[in-house]
Amino acid sequence: MDKNTIIGFVLIALVLIGFSWFSRPSEAQLEEYKRYNDSIVEVQKILAEEELKKRAEIKEMSVDSGAPFYLSQQGEDESVVLKNELVKVEIGTKGGTVQSATLLKYKDQEKEDLTLFAGKDALFELIFHGANRDFIANQYYFTPLLQTDSTVKMRLYADADSYIDFDYLLKGDAYIVDFNISYHNMDEILSASNKYIDINWKQRLRQLERSAKFENTRSELAYRTGSGDHEYMPYDGVKQENPEEPLQWIAYKNQFFSSVFIARNNFDNVTLNSETLKNGSGYLKNLSSKMRIATDPAGNDVTGMIFYFGPNQFQTMKSMDEVTGVDLDLEKLVSLGWVLFRWVNRIFTLPLFHWLSNWGLSMGVILLIMTIIVKLVVLPFTYKNFLSSAKMKALKPEIDKINAKYPNPEDALRKQQETMALYSQYGVSPMGGCLPMLLQIPILFALFLFVPSAIELRQQSFLWADDLSAYDDLISWSVNLPLLGNHISLFCLLMSATNILNTWFMQKIQPPMQQQEGMKFFKWFMYLMPVIFIFVLNDYPSGLNYYYFLSTVFSIGINYILMRIVTPAKVRAQLEKNLLKPKKKSSFMSRLEEMQKAQEEMQKNQRRR
Repeated sequence: MDKNTIIGFVLIALVLIGFSWFSRPSEAQLEEYKRYNDSIVEVQKILAEEELKKRAEIKEMSVDSGAPFYLSQQGEDESVVLKNELVKVEIGTKGGTVQSATLLKYKDQEKEDLTLFAGKDALFELIFHGANRDFIANQYYFTPLLQTDSTVKMRLYADADSYIDFDYLLKGDAYIVDFNISYHNMDEILSASNKYIDINWKQRLRQLERSAKFENTRSELAYRTGSGDHEYMPYDGVKQENPEEPLQWIAYKNQFFSSVFIARNNFDNVTLNSETLKNGSGYLKNLSSKMRIATDPAGNDVTGMIFYFGPNQFQTMKSMDEVTGVDLDLEKLVSLGWVLFRWVNRIFTLPLFHWLSNWGLSMGVILLIMTIIVKLVVLPFTYKNFLSSAKMKALKPEIDKINAKYPNPEDALRKQQETMALYSQYGVSPMGGCLPMLLQIPILFALFLFVPSAIELRQQSFLWADDLSAYDDLISWSVNLPLLGNHISLFCLLMSATNILNTWFMQKIQPPMQQQEGMKFFKWFMYLMPVIFIFVLNDYPSGLNYYYFLSTVFSIGINYILMRIVTPAKVRAQLEKNLLKPKKKSSFMSRLEEMQKAQEEMQKNQRRR
């Protein structure tokens, strides 16, 4: 070993010794550690003494009765509270199950902490199977043990040495409650052949938003099968379902909040019921589920379940996979539409919305910016559609000549052939405006589905609307009128008015087909639709009507600018240039001509007969 190596080792040793010396705890810190450790030992000693005392009481009272759970039939119904910064859960000593769930970051319509359910709103019942009889947990009193702010062990004594434990753990900074069932010396009391627990879960969905009518359309019983399929029961009427395969979770879903019951090893023999309640009761639906879950009375395995009590917020629900360590796919409870529209919302709308939300802007301004961005994204399609309509309108005089040349119905085929030949000569496709219009639909309809599902808009005010997730009732009255109810949403009125203006404006650039005599009803109906919107969308969120109002205003502005740029003279000049270019038939036009020839040949054959 050379000199430099020896010096290096010595220096490293000196650094380690110095670090150990200067980082050692002071006498005061050592004393504090000792007091802390002593307190833990003392708490454990007290809990152990309480446990021994409880067992002694049970053994003494069980002398007079050999029936299991004898002592547990007596007690007081009290609540054990588990709480973190997001949610507060109360667990009753009678039954040992969750009695209420309150979300601490959200407010109800009275600006109090939002309660999903409490008291008689919900029933959670577990049934254990003995050799000769069943034991319903709700008929017995549990003993709370080892309670902290986030954990509790609810113990149901069968006798001094036999008991069932319900262990609850409220995850920190999450809406998740772990629920585990374990057994101790219960294999002689519970049936070894019936290795399952029957569970009944009922809940009356509270009305949590302003409009019961609209909230009901977004509230439902949903579930995920063990194979990963998601199903939703109809929101209206009475419905019962018996899924053929096991379920991973069952959700009782409001518009913006859900109670979800999750099995780590699936639920079997499931029966689901949904009943819609009348408006005005303060409740939306009666939901109930009956199910079974496998269990091990011998006590070798823990029966694991999970509760989610929280918001239907996409990122929050998606993060629950990491919190629980289970692939739950809870974000499917956020209503983003069918496959295509959901895909657009996931890769475009949601990232854009969350990016803008991080700027700290008001939700009204965010919707304004989103509208501008969406209009810029679809602007190329809008331009293509506008140009196609302008070309069709420029050819109207030629189209009128063809129509006058073939006035009789039997000449319809010839008229169509000459019309298509005219389009081909001028390089115009009659379908040119359809494809750009179709390409816009997924984005525009995806936003129609996204806005009512965005919990971020809930109770956010903008201008006169105090809640962008509900209707704005600036104009209201006391009597409920058919279709309208007791209010008119001002944003809905503005949206309908701008749609009427946009319809009038668009009539100026309609292609000739819509100027024909047979299309007069269609033109009239286009003016009627915005009026119908008032009755259809009056109960919809003001944020949605605000978005469509902005979208229509921008559409009018864009079309006005395009009309100034794409003038009839410029369009006609371009068509004249196209007339001089060598023509190459598109595959669509070729197929269309072949179809026309085949149709003409068929008509000739019919005349010969």
